[in-house]
Amino acid sequence: MTDGVTLEDGLRALGLALPPGAKSQLAAFVALLAKWNRTYNLTAIRAPARMLTHHVLDSLAVLTVLALAPGARLLDLGCGAGLPGLPLAVARPDVAVTLLDSSSKKVAFVRQAIGELGLANATAVAARVEAFVPPVPFDVVISRAFADLAAFEAAARRLLAPGGAVVAMKGRLPGPELAALPRGVRVVATPALAVPGVEGERHLVILQPEASQT
Repeated sequence: MTDGVTLEDGLRALGLALPPGAKSQLAAFVALLAKWNRTYNLTAIRAPARMLTHHVLDSLAVLTVLALAPGARLLDLGCGAGLPGLPLAVARPDVAVTLLDSSSKKVAFVRQAIGELGLANATAVAARVEAFVPPVPFDVVISRAFADLAAFEAAARRLLAPGGAVVAMKGRLPGPELAALPRGVRVVATPALAVPGVEGERHLVILQPEASQT
């Protein structure tokens, strides 16, 4: 599939049904990202059609394999321009999503998007992960910004609730990074994702620290 994929095409291919109003919110998010990107360089992707496939649909594809219980608390660590957190918050209004980034510029955009999209279930925080102290731990910590699995797991571990999962969005399955994980970290699953309009491999790596198991 090519970048000519529409939102309707992508959702159909992913097998996802979104709540009322979500499609309009996602379209508004792409438009806002394209507008801000002209000034603030939030993402290297410039064309709105590629933002839809490589950002929005790439984020939503997580929901095809990651089970999120109603009322779950999710942290998007190093959220950048709100990815995957904002599309996930749109698709799952029953999940509380916190978006964390150390860049005040990017968090300003995320806060603007939360306001314009009317996302009552999303919160943006500007802070370094080392200094971030959430009032309640998270059921899932997700990121597609961390380059190294071991560093991501180490940063996320203290933020997890008992039984919580660390979820890394990756391209090819990172064999050397998996092999370098410390003892006490369980690899729960490494499912492949098929993202409409995106060529190349996409995977999730789902980890669980032993200390977080129930």
